[in-house]
Amino acid sequence: MYELHFGIPMAGGVICTLNSRLDAAMAAVLLRHSESKLIFVDLALLPIALQTLTLISQSGASPPTLILISELLHDDEIKPLTPPQNPQSHHHDYEHLIARSPAAGDESIRWPEDENEPIALNYTSGTTSRPKGVIYSHRGAYLNTLAAVLLNDMVSNPVYLWTVPMFHCNGWCMAWGVAAQGGTNVCLRRVTAGAIFAAVSRHGVTHMGGAPTVLNIIVNATADEQRLLISSPETRKTKKITVMTGGAPPPPPVLHKMEEQGFLVIHSYGLTETYGPATVCTWKPEWDTLSPEDRAKIKSRQGLHHHGLIVDVKNPTTMHTVPNDGVTMGEVMFRGNTVMSGYYKDTAATTESLAGGWFRSGDLAVRHEDGYIKILDRSKDIIISGGENISTIEVEAVVFGHPAVEEAAVVGRPDEYWGETPCAFVKVRDGWVGKKKVEEEVMEYCRGRLPRYMVPRTVVVVEEGLPKTATGKVQKFELRARAKAMGSLPPPVTATAMVKKTAGSKRSKL
Repeated sequence: MYELHFGIPMAGGVICTLNSRLDAAMAAVLLRHSESKLIFVDLALLPIALQTLTLISQSGASPPTLILISELLHDDEIKPLTPPQNPQSHHHDYEHLIARSPAAGDESIRWPEDENEPIALNYTSGTTSRPKGVIYSHRGAYLNTLAAVLLNDMVSNPVYLWTVPMFHCNGWCMAWGVAAQGGTNVCLRRVTAGAIFAAVSRHGVTHMGGAPTVLNIIVNATADEQRLLISSPETRKTKKITVMTGGAPPPPPVLHKMEEQGFLVIHSYGLTETYGPATVCTWKPEWDTLSPEDRAKIKSRQGLHHHGLIVDVKNPTTMHTVPNDGVTMGEVMFRGNTVMSGYYKDTAATTESLAGGWFRSGDLAVRHEDGYIKILDRSKDIIISGGENISTIEVEAVVFGHPAVEEAAVVGRPDEYWGETPCAFVKVRDGWVGKKKVEEEVMEYCRGRLPRYMVPRTVVVVEEGLPKTATGKVQKFELRARAKAMGSLPPPVTATAMVKKTAGSKRSKL
């Protein structure tokens, strides 16, 4: 895939990277929607690809030509597959095509006639709805690549560990950035704690990135896995590995542990529509003297705008900028060079998302006095309980602080009295033994750290882990459906008593 990030644009084509975890049905939908002509398939993913092409053929559409990539299949964990002689009517081998190409050695490149021509088509992760095709331009990709190099402090010859999927926003444009700096790419077939620590130790990794799930993998590594990272505490303090993370804000306890292990975490925030990271929590020297806990809280902010665009927090109705008071909530909006050209074949969605000349993210945030923004929630995720807005992100940060919790996500559950109340889904750490049930412990833990109305009334243990996209984002729409299926919570005892007392008082006055 790394080579194709160069070969396809240089040949005048548009690269469309698909999530490797898609099922055949969704992959077929996206291939038909994108009108792809070629599909490059790793041999390990051939079975799902064949199912996909069969579905396309059955729909009456012409399937893309399949080009098989098999030379990298050396991982013992991957079961070798024998490539079929003719998996579809059109089938080629990637290496054979390159070897026999008459253009081999020809340095001619099909440059775009206009810098705003499309270079990539990326589909959104589908955390809230069916994926949409986002169009990237050559200009936007170029400028975002420069921004990524600068903000990651990526000097010459970096060693980049690919824990960000290249199919997600073209790896935040780092596929091009690493090459621009003469860097080394370290790729993993499976992102595990052992593989990460081994790669860091073996290759001298300087940079990496990923969703908070990657950070969780690192901080929850076993002692044996961490021993693969051969470095002293002194070395970890002076030679840190830069990790850019995006997605949901990492809980402060995770950031603190990452810092102790020798990782410098840069918190960013963005969307597929902004080529990945669009803000970054730029560190200030005066924060160095703060306690680890306070540093972690600051690092969990989304920060200031990324190079190449501007960010604002606006009232979505009036389009007025909210005050920098850290309290007034508004919608995060962007405009600039690294905002998408539009949604492919969806003029209505493009017009709606860019209404008013700004891209509307759907995320709700406040802006602090220093200009740094802090995401409170997705507009669809905010819980309105008894007329009060509850940020699920704030509740999740507290839930995550309980030592038993490895993963946490909070959604609203219907409530007969309050309308809806927080419902926490948690995955428990392996081997955890507590004095009470985890559900009771988590609620008790939250009562001492959150206002009463923000404490989850429901805690659900999810043994298999939270549902996520391939980029590590929690699919809250699935959790909301599960919470809704539980039914409405009955009124709390105190609320019921208050209602009865009020009713009785009214009757006595009549």
